[in-house]
Amino acid sequence: MDWSYKGAKDGFTEIYRREMGLSRPRNVARRFSASQVLVKQINLYQKLNGHQGCVNAVEFNSTGDLLVSGSDDRQVIFWNWATGSKICSYFSGHLDNIFQTRIMPFTDDQSIVTSSADGQVRLVQVSEGGQVATKRLGKHQGRAYKLAVEPGSPHILYSCGEDGFVQHFDLRSSTATATRLFYCCSFTQNSKQPPNSIRLNSIVIDPRNPYYFAVGGSDEYARVYDIRKCHWDASTNYDNPVNTFCPHKLIESNNVHITGLAYSSSSELLVSYSDELIYLFEKNKGFGPSPLSICPEDLQKLEEPYVYVGHRNSQTVKGVNFFGPNDEYVLSGSDCGHIFIWEKKGGKLVRLMAGDRHVVNQLEPHPHFPIFATCGIEKSVKVWAPMASDVPPLPDNVEKIMESNRQGREDHSRITLTPDVIMHVLRLQRRQTLAYVERRYNRADFESDDEDEDEDEGQGYVFGFSDSAAASSENSRECNIS
Repeated sequence: MDWSYKGAKDGFTEIYRREMGLSRPRNVARRFSASQVLVKQINLYQKLNGHQGCVNAVEFNSTGDLLVSGSDDRQVIFWNWATGSKICSYFSGHLDNIFQTRIMPFTDDQSIVTSSADGQVRLVQVSEGGQVATKRLGKHQGRAYKLAVEPGSPHILYSCGEDGFVQHFDLRSSTATATRLFYCCSFTQNSKQPPNSIRLNSIVIDPRNPYYFAVGGSDEYARVYDIRKCHWDASTNYDNPVNTFCPHKLIESNNVHITGLAYSSSSELLVSYSDELIYLFEKNKGFGPSPLSICPEDLQKLEEPYVYVGHRNSQTVKGVNFFGPNDEYVLSGSDCGHIFIWEKKGGKLVRLMAGDRHVVNQLEPHPHFPIFATCGIEKSVKVWAPMASDVPPLPDNVEKIMESNRQGREDHSRITLTPDVIMHVLRLQRRQTLAYVERRYNRADFESDDEDEDEDEGQGYVFGFSDSAAASSENSRECNIS
């Protein structure tokens, strides 16, 4: 194991071993694609222009020849990323910004599911003739950021939302309506104090065991659940995780929340925190189902997770991901507009490059090659690949960039909102909600298939403040800052 990791740092070693007959030819490509020789040569390969709003979601299809993206303009676009050309686009039917687009496996790229700031989960079916049919599968109160598709299944997916619910969908059903599995609640030691709802930002499925999935949201704990133990009728208000993960220093922290999760092929869990760092947790080395019941002595025996430093995650709901044929690297965007690539083992920063004029939000690796796509505040999708270049892997001002991000985190953690500031934000929120209600009545005819939708459902938001009783707002700015 140690040899393969060291060898992966030097791609030329792999070529030598192949030529000498010391490595199997079919393994050389995978090992070489994980070499730092290639990773340090990654640069902008293609810029895909076509959206009219900032892009929040990107995903490659299973073969890797197509890329699908979703945007604040509520359009979904299919790209031939290699040539930079748009294949087709369609209106999603959403009333607000698209946050995720997922292609259902084994559907010949003709079934796409989306989630949005309007709380809806929608399905689009693209026929061979190019006709598009969309319908609503379900809805959350508030924003629905992420979807999780069961590996290898063309039928099963999950959604999570700011209302704290996790929903299950089976597209084989004639109605394909949502089943609420459970309501995610905070941990509390006081039985007389009811738990709070956890506003969920991310959901991912363990690729080695599709029965397990993890969620993260408005507190410090990443929770892992077993689908076999979930209440399919949501008959209980309380969720029951099988494991929980959190860095020791963030336990009982009130000023962090989780924005992104990712599972590796070996079931490691990567967790990105807002205005904090990125952590990697080993499989089965969490706190168990009840983290507050762990005594300090047992807590000290648990290994601390790997940590990745240098970026800044404050302004938006950022994702995080693995990169490499065996997940040898960790990818993240940053508020400073840069893309960070660290070694998974050790956390060494190996590549830093400008990816957006403002903020890089999402990063999606290619399923087979050392290529990935990114999106952010700009209206374009960017594709990155190893290319001959004289650009150094780390810019001369790398220390300045990282120090500025660190200082920003520390300054933000010391900010205390005064009553005047809080009241000002609430007034802005109320005005935004009233304006939204007026706009929504004017555009009520946009959706013809949602007759049963409750027009009062939704979520108001300004600068990350939310009120589940308020109506969902289409932000008047070009992009949402959550």
